[in-house]
Amino acid sequence: MFAKFFIDRPIFAWVIALIILLGGALALNNLPIAQYPSVAPPALSIGVTYPGASAQVIEETSVALLEQEMNGIEHLLYMESSSELGSGNVTLTFEAGTNLDLAAVEAQNRVKRAEARLPDDVRRLGITVTKTARNYVMFVAIFSPDKTFNNVALGSYATSSVLDHIRRVPGVGEAILFGTEYSMRLWLKPDKLQNYNLSPADVSRAVRAQNSQLATGELGQLPSSPGQQLNAVIVTRSRLSTPEEFGNIIVRTNPDGSSLRVKDVARVELGAQDYSRSARIDGQPTAAIAIRLAPGANALKTVKLVNEKMAEQAKFFPKGMDWVVPYDTSKFIDISIKEVLKSLAEALLLVVLVMYLFLGNVRATIIPAIVIPIALVGALVGLYLLGYSINVLTLFAMVLAIGIVVDDAIVVVENVERIMSTEGLSPRDATRKAMDQIFGAIIAITLVLMAVFIPMAFFPGSTGAIYRQFAVTLVLTMMFSALMALTLTPALCATLLKHEPGKSVMPTTGFLGWFNRFFARTTIRYTNGVKKVVAKTGRYLLVYAAIFVAMGWLFTILPGSFLPEEDQGYFINVIQLPAGATNERTLEVLDQVEQHYLKMPEVEHVIGVAGFSFFGRGQNAAIAFVRLKGWDQRPAPESAAPAMARKATMMLSRIKQAMIFAINPPPIPELAAVGGFDFRMEDRGGVGREKLLEARNMALGMAAQNPVLAGVRPEGQEAGPQLFLDVNRLKSESLGVSITDLNDTLQSSLGVAYINDFVRQGRILRVQMQAESDLRRTPEDILKLTVRNNKGQMVPLSELAKAQWISGSPKLDRYNGLPAMKISGGAAPGRSSGEAVAAMEEIAKKLPPGIGF
Repeated sequence: MFAKFFIDRPIFAWVIALIILLGGALALNNLPIAQYPSVAPPALSIGVTYPGASAQVIEETSVALLEQEMNGIEHLLYMESSSELGSGNVTLTFEAGTNLDLAAVEAQNRVKRAEARLPDDVRRLGITVTKTARNYVMFVAIFSPDKTFNNVALGSYATSSVLDHIRRVPGVGEAILFGTEYSMRLWLKPDKLQNYNLSPADVSRAVRAQNSQLATGELGQLPSSPGQQLNAVIVTRSRLSTPEEFGNIIVRTNPDGSSLRVKDVARVELGAQDYSRSARIDGQPTAAIAIRLAPGANALKTVKLVNEKMAEQAKFFPKGMDWVVPYDTSKFIDISIKEVLKSLAEALLLVVLVMYLFLGNVRATIIPAIVIPIALVGALVGLYLLGYSINVLTLFAMVLAIGIVVDDAIVVVENVERIMSTEGLSPRDATRKAMDQIFGAIIAITLVLMAVFIPMAFFPGSTGAIYRQFAVTLVLTMMFSALMALTLTPALCATLLKHEPGKSVMPTTGFLGWFNRFFARTTIRYTNGVKKVVAKTGRYLLVYAAIFVAMGWLFTILPGSFLPEEDQGYFINVIQLPAGATNERTLEVLDQVEQHYLKMPEVEHVIGVAGFSFFGRGQNAAIAFVRLKGWDQRPAPESAAPAMARKATMMLSRIKQAMIFAINPPPIPELAAVGGFDFRMEDRGGVGREKLLEARNMALGMAAQNPVLAGVRPEGQEAGPQLFLDVNRLKSESLGVSITDLNDTLQSSLGVAYINDFVRQGRILRVQMQAESDLRRTPEDILKLTVRNNKGQMVPLSELAKAQWISGSPKLDRYNGLPAMKISGGAAPGRSSGEAVAAMEEIAKKLPPGIGF
């Protein structure tokens, strides 16, 4: 009855099909495009800044406190943290499907609860709570081809004129500047301060007092006196803006009327806010903007919009400044999608040809050919309503579905033609009778096929997240295929099919006639073979059982793997110098790495960042992103990114000043920054970081001897030299020196003391204070610093403390509130990631008591 309604009303069937096509077209325009489904659990990042504080101080005063407050947040899976010189970070990872906006609100509330117990400088500089992603979708590099601008000028221009515009682009989740902007730097001269009986705190107070914005009111403000004829706003001098103005700030007025100014005890310049990181493109200074996607954003569309915005902003660049996109992961997504679309078109063409070959009738072939695109486009509506994306797996599901969705239509068409041929009925009557016979069969076929794929949608973990969209896409196409088989296909059969009585439906002449005769003979031979098998059931059941056992055995011995590595058009170099190495030494090594790659014909660009690495920050760390030329320009297998990364690791091992690892990115970038596995060792027994370090080194030694593993390396910074100032608190108290004043002096001289702000070209920038570099080079320089006591006398630090060298880690990691250390690595060539994980688990079983993983 259902199908007869559409047989008699074919226009209504077409209307349903057109509505499905229209809905699919609208969904296609709004569906995000990605390489893979979103599999990474949602995460929040809490960042703190404490200039000059060591990793241990950051951990003890800020990170541990924030971790305590974060315990108990709803849907929290795990939390990890890292503490480094001057900064700390806590990353909260939540269950899949968690509303990250609500989680961010709860995390922010808990941060507010902890703020009162955090150090003053941490509160002044702010605590950030942001949605985090692990991978960058692209880099935008602003550089000076003729070297007119240095890296500070480039960074400042990028911050003031480019960065905010990029952050407002739809789809951009985060834009991070690898560079720096301007800051008013007061380089103190401790010897001059001592001569004038001054402390850094005196300079800081003077700057705060004289670099302030006053709210002065207005003349004739209401209520005013009777007869007031004039109303005017009263303005006064705003904040200072030039080094000369800051240098003329009066620190002290002497009894004779003379003044002591900032320029008498410090050198003032417009310098960089942060000297810890610097970026380069192909060896020359740049301001690099790293861009991450917002959750659910369309990668291709976002990259396109960013490029358009940069082209728009480039019109206002000063002469001698240019931009380039040296790193763009969307290119791989684009080519992956195009290759799958190509396979989709090829599959569609082959299916139509095969249908024509077997049906032997153009009219009969057209009917399933019309149904295929309607079923595929209809699936897009379901994907949009479910919040899914167009990605490699959903498109692959459509490629596979092409061979399935035609079955329903072919069943209808063949049954109609059979009835027309054998019973001589008209197309309309034959269609009615055919649908009465196969209506239930079509529904049964659809339900059986759906039952095969629906369980895949309930797989747990990341594997389930990957294949859920694959399974759902197949199920949706089957549903729409069945709908079309019960609505549009009968209507088309009744109107398009044509049969002349007495004439065979199948061709008997030409190529199709020969094929039909050949196929008939093959069918007879196959039928005879089946009869022989049925006659000897027991023997062939044994053969079947042997094949089944062999398949089970092969399933158990085949290595398991998450996803194979791919050539994504780039790879990453992690550069680690010995602990205590300076930025100058790191830049020398980074320059060697850049020159090595720039000589290679396969390399297009190299983005290098000194002072930053995925394994930790510091003067001894760097990272280099190597962007390769197009895949068509390097067809050789040895020019693929994974092969080049393995070869580069061996070649760069000749640079003895550093450990350098060239790493291929993971197949799904949002799961990790680099490919391979991450292994975390925890101090669950309270054994201390020294024992934890010993256990880590033991694990590294066993991993190096395991043939299954390759490139196993420690993440983080190795322990290095630290200067311990042992302050005699009793003596300090007896000399009238407060510990607070002592800490302020040390931070202002050796760290970076944030005083307040100034205005330059409409932007609010920082005023910062620090001792001159040549006056803080050795322990002796530090002990020459002086602190004022309660009697107004200057007491040298050598009277209050002793300096001695110790060893300590510049980066401290924690996992779920416990001290932890990270190890990363990958599988050896020819081995799978599953084997590598199993090998690490075996190694973990041999670790000392109290160490977990």
